[in-house]
Amino acid sequence: MLRIALIGYGKMGRMIESMAAQQGAEVVAVIDPGQSGCGGEISESSIRDAEVCIEFSHPSAVIGNIGRICELGKNLVVGTTGWAERLEEVKRMVNAAGIGMIYGSNLSIGMNLFYEIVEVAARDFSAYREYDVFGYELHHRQKADSPSGTARELSGILLEAGLGKSSAQYDKLDRRIDPGELHFASVRAGFVPGTHVVCFDSEADTVELTHRVRNRSGFALGALKAAHWIAGKQGLHTFRDFIRTGK
Repeated sequence: MLRIALIGYGKMGRMIESMAAQQGAEVVAVIDPGQSGCGGEISESSIRDAEVCIEFSHPSAVIGNIGRICELGKNLVVGTTGWAERLEEVKRMVNAAGIGMIYGSNLSIGMNLFYEIVEVAARDFSAYREYDVFGYELHHRQKADSPSGTARELSGILLEAGLGKSSAQYDKLDRRIDPGELHFASVRAGFVPGTHVVCFDSEADTVELTHRVRNRSGFALGALKAAHWIAGKQGLHTFRDFIRTGK
């Protein structure tokens, strides 16, 4: 059994804990200063028995958590988003510590296969300038960031595909959109677990690719599989690196 520590005990942390045993993992520590009954801080004693830490906390806490886990020499999985602008800093910390870290804007196996599908579709559509491309995403009203990290990942795929788009716009526009801008909109409302849509649109027809989350179990499954994959490895890896191994 792989021994894991959960950093963050919100909805995702609880889901991971509920699925750990069936995925060959044992939760040996739970750290969340905002939850009663959990450990209050990441320390040598609190995560001593863990082989891998799984971090699902908050964008405001994630960099500090990564730094502390690096100091303690534990490999980790990071599912928290909202820190992409500090990626180079994290890479330096991981390499200096000699640990392994895997991260992703979305740890769903289905979504990461969806990335691959969108990449292939975008490359094919790039040959036909009759088609314009756009996207949108829907999430529950408690989500801390907008746009989602997944929307940014999908936008990056589309920007690199040769579709004639050079920048992404995530906010509302009080003007006509420039032909070189990719519009990827966000909606926050209700209890939607997560929906991401990419559309290729022409005067003649529309092709729509959709990934729709039913519940959080897909993220938990991906996090646990990623924890097994990163155990014993070094360096910074993306969840797509794991997906492309086919394991």
